[in-house]
Amino acid sequence: MEAGERLDTLPKLLRDNYQRHPSKEALRAKDRGIWKSFTWKDYYENVKYFCLGLKSLGLKPGDKISILGENKPQWYYAELAVQAVGGAAVGIFTDCVPDEVKFYVEHSDSVFVIAHDQEQVDKMLKIKDQLPLLKNIIYWEDKGLWNYKDAVLLSFDEVIEKGRKYEALEPRFFDESIDRGKSEDIAVICYTSGTTGIPKGAMLDQKFLVEGARTWGLLDGWVGKGYSYLSFIPGAWSVEQVIGIAGSLFADMAVNFPEKPETVQENLREIGPNLLFYGARLWEQVNRTIQAKMIDSSLPRRLIYKICLPIGLKVADLRSERKKVSLLWRILYALAYQAIFRQLRDRLGLSHVEVVYSAGAAVSPEIIRYFLALGIEIKLFYGATELGAISIPRKGEIRPDTSGPIVPWAEAKLSEDGEILIKSKYMYAGYYKNPEATQAKLKDGWFQTGDFGYIDDDHHLIVIDRMEDLKELAGGKKFSPQYTEVRLRFSPFIKDVMVVGGENREYVTALMNIDMENVGRYAEQNRISYTTFSDLSQKPEIIELIHKEILRVNRTLPDHARIKRFVNIYKELDADEAELTRTRKLRRSFVEERYSDLIGMVYGEKDEYAVEASVTYRDGRTGILRTTIKVKQVEEEKR
Repeated sequence: MEAGERLDTLPKLLRDNYQRHPSKEALRAKDRGIWKSFTWKDYYENVKYFCLGLKSLGLKPGDKISILGENKPQWYYAELAVQAVGGAAVGIFTDCVPDEVKFYVEHSDSVFVIAHDQEQVDKMLKIKDQLPLLKNIIYWEDKGLWNYKDAVLLSFDEVIEKGRKYEALEPRFFDESIDRGKSEDIAVICYTSGTTGIPKGAMLDQKFLVEGARTWGLLDGWVGKGYSYLSFIPGAWSVEQVIGIAGSLFADMAVNFPEKPETVQENLREIGPNLLFYGARLWEQVNRTIQAKMIDSSLPRRLIYKICLPIGLKVADLRSERKKVSLLWRILYALAYQAIFRQLRDRLGLSHVEVVYSAGAAVSPEIIRYFLALGIEIKLFYGATELGAISIPRKGEIRPDTSGPIVPWAEAKLSEDGEILIKSKYMYAGYYKNPEATQAKLKDGWFQTGDFGYIDDDHHLIVIDRMEDLKELAGGKKFSPQYTEVRLRFSPFIKDVMVVGGENREYVTALMNIDMENVGRYAEQNRISYTTFSDLSQKPEIIELIHKEILRVNRTLPDHARIKRFVNIYKELDADEAELTRTRKLRRSFVEERYSDLIGMVYGEKDEYAVEASVTYRDGRTGILRTTIKVKQVEEEKR
């Protein structure tokens, strides 16, 4: 680094790492069962030649490229390559259907699409003629693509080779282009989840990523520790942009990429990362898996678990309440840790974690508390695509019901209605091609999050629900559907749930979605025969199983917020049918409208209804599902 050079962009940070320690490991990826290592020299040269290759194909400053693939080194290379010429990257979730991909590519004005494999290329070939700005589709995994002859297709290696040839013509272009980069350059466009409508493209500049990540890393102590990080949260999420891509460039942190999504848990155990981010739904999945495995385990192991878990929970509660843990409880916890918790952490790949994050949705306090019992502090931070991290729990101060204190670089206050309003040093540069929406989000300089919550006496932020999702019953009393939903999802048998109420309704009901794997295992153990998901969900024994889970949560709720009737939905809620976002958030308004007849049945007088519904299969085919659903009255319990 030359004296006085400001490392204010990601490409500048990459070049600095290359110049200081070119042979040091920067990235690792598992391919065909073998971990392959990439040094800073490899990282830098791949970015350089891919950038020059794109330049030879017509890339200009200000252009956008879309990246449609799993987390791999090529994602990082492509993103920094476009940023090196003053352009921006747009991440797209791999499970998006062609129409969704078309929206992101078209709305962002992307001129290149970087696609992972045959599956993603096929999506692009279906829509390429509807994208007049598209120059090329560039793929990095060629399996199955050898016989594709479309002129728009290029392999990643072909672009790299074009870059090498371009360097002979313009040997100084890459460095000069990096030098022209500024902190206010738009680096990425991250689209919001779209829970309340059409996704909006939040423009994040280089300052947002570089300085936002640096201050966050320094606050939580993961800068300069030589940590290892497993990158599998999609690059379309701003949190992966900040921690994985930006954070690794200055934090002395090696990034590891799993072989494929199905092997994340296996690869996690192999790597044993020090820093980990799981989305809220992933923690729920892990919790369901642990509970289900324990149900399946041998009698001696179940007994040890039942003895040790209360000890862990007791110590977790004492630490959350910042009370002294007596010598006796410390000894008991040490024994419990050696007996069961240490093995559990090892099996989950969490033996070496130092910093663990979650965000993206609410997590049941019981899950935070449960992992605290294992000695794992899940920092459920509060943030937004447009704002980055706003409140982060501090080490040793994890409380299951809060998102921690406000970070030093931000301010928070509440509106008269209880909406959380934010000012931050690191904010987005607006929504792409939507200045009206950008302006609508600001009120006297404060960003309106749309979330309802409060700040407690310890200055911790507590987020309750979306403002628009708070429900009022006919009697005038309000309740939070999300509050109940996250606690129900703590159950190993419940994958999704939508709690229903409204001004024209006297009481609360729920649409339940069973966890097929765990409930199926329960059915096998109890000799309950079934054929399909629909059939299993309506078995009397399974309805009673879910009924008991609802009773457990109802005990924690005020009378007016308790669930009075419920049904098990006859199919899984699916992002491909727009019932969930790609980050598995519930599209509440859409689901309420789609299942309006079912909701009407729950509020009806009958206990059984015949249902006929259309379903969309993963290959795009549609079909008709006919079944009989049963409505269950929830028993009243004396408090």
